[in-house]
Amino acid sequence: MEIIKFKTNVETQAGLSKVAPHLEKVANLSKWNLDTDSDDRVLSVSGEELDPQAVKNAVEAAGYKAEVIRVMGIGGGDL
Repeated sequence: MEIIKFKTNVETQAGLSKVAPHLEKVANLSKWNLDTDSDDRVLSVSGEELDPQAVKNAVEAAGYKAEVIRVMGIGGGDL
């Protein structure tokens, strides 16, 4: 299980609603969470053999930005 964290510019629930359908289409992504209360609006995703570029592309397809800030492998902790 991999966990990848991204800094985003998604600030609102409406933005989260725009991003969600795109994230649901990312291959191998099993779980995701977006913390709109943090300064970096951190998006955490988990799954097997995740492609960070695919996640970034999904966020950008919704009209937002995403930048990888951390990658953790098996046992890397919770989202």
